Amino acid sequence: MYLTHFGLSEFPFALTPDTQFYFDLPSHREALNVLLIALQNGEGFIKITGNVGTGKTMLCRKLLHELQDPFITAYIPNPHLTADGLHLTMAEEFGISFTQSAGRSKLLRQINAFLLNAAANQQKPVLIIDEAQAMPLETLEALRLMTNLETEKKKLLQIVLFGQSELDELLQKKSIRQLRQRISFSYALKTLETQDVNAYIKHRLSIANINKPTVFSAIANNALHFYSKGIPRLVNILAHKALLSAYGKGLKKIGLKQVILAARDTEDTCIHRLPFECRKSILFSFLLSLCLLIIQLAKIYL
Repeated sequence: MYLTHFGLSEFPFALTPDTQFYFDLPSHREALNVLLIALQNGEGFIKITGNVGTGKTMLCRKLLHELQDPFITAYIPNPHLTADGLHLTMAEEFGISFTQSAGRSKLLRQINAFLLNAAANQQKPVLIIDEAQAMPLETLEALRLMTNLETEKKKLLQIVLFGQSELDELLQKKSIRQLRQRISFSYALKTLETQDVNAYIKHRLSIANINKPTVFSAIANNALHFYSKGIPRLVNILAHKALLSAYGKGLKKIGLKQVILAARDTEDTCIHRLPFECRKSILFSFLLSLCLLIIQLAKIYL
């Protein structure tokens, strides 16, 4: 495709959460600091929320890489499980030996014994759950009961919940108010500002070994922010399609036109809220370019 054309060693805007491409964006840095401080302090529940595409899974993977000894981690990417399913998956992730025929009470005793042994060896077990908004209420309650396992000095298990904004709505339900009250630290990921998008694009291109980090023009970067609404996943999708469009025309630099074409071809971009005639208009493209340039100059001089 366009790898050779742009001098890339790999695709810089793939949607898989590859921590090699992790960029220390302000919001992600703050969230990671919250997580590391809370886990070092031995807090029970920690919650990270964000809209679709804001980089929760990438941050989750980054956290898993950051947590070294004495932390022991278990990761559940799909928590749409029954309470028993949660216990079984948790045991598997922590490497606890058990038989498939083991009943709930026996399995819980084995998990408790594992956690007590970890505490005796100065280890810190951490259960990390992605897409936590998908958990049934019964499973969330089972999760809360797991945090009752503690010594006189500290919790035996720490739990980190990553979820979409629907997780906050779920936690407002009266039936699980006790779990909500146990969340000691929380953070909501923010969307990217224009300057963040610019730095994000350059970072991912540099990781992919491009020899021209300015392959996206300033106006193209502004348009990426405008159309993506600062959502990293949409930035990736639009940037990838813009590179494809430029490659198809034999261009070495991405301008406004390539980003507009990418936005027209992508759901959830703000261009789809505009009248059809306006989207197709060359005048609209010119006016948008002018407006984005004015906004950029205003930020510099005001």
